[in-house]
Amino acid sequence: MSFAAALGCSMNRATQDGVEYATRNVDSISPDPATEDVLARWTDVLMKLESDPMRLSRELDWVIKKAWIVYYRLALNDQVDRITDDETIEQAKHGPPQTTRARLRGEFIRQANLKGKDYRVDWVYLKLNDPERETIVCKDPFQSHDARVERLIRSF
Repeated sequence: MSFAAALGCSMNRATQDGVEYATRNVDSISPDPATEDVLARWTDVLMKLESDPMRLSRELDWVIKKAWIVYYRLALNDQVDRITDDETIEQAKHGPPQTTRARLRGEFIRQANLKGKDYRVDWVYLKLNDPERETIVCKDPFQSHDARVERLIRSF
């Protein structure tokens, strides 16, 4: 078997395993319609990426760009399927989802800015730029409250 064929087989299995894992976890929480829609779209994208990425020419901007088409021009002409609108995107920039660690990150940043504190954040960690302060690692993307972060904010 060639390297490319072996890679294709392992990608196919990895994708299938990922979809099955995500489906089991989503099903275990009695998902709302929005969550079910996200899972269905994600599954569809993964399957199309494996079989023929160019079938995603209305969903993924890099596929659109690969065909030498500019995404934003197409969006203006309603030639791209979108799952949200510009107003919702603008709101999300200023109000993180309240059921994820984005709420923690957003509150930390808001409070640090209000108090004039210097800080660093990324997807997972929060840190005041003070050698005496610990770095708080927030690994769970669905954890919206954390006593460590709340203590740190109160200490400003």
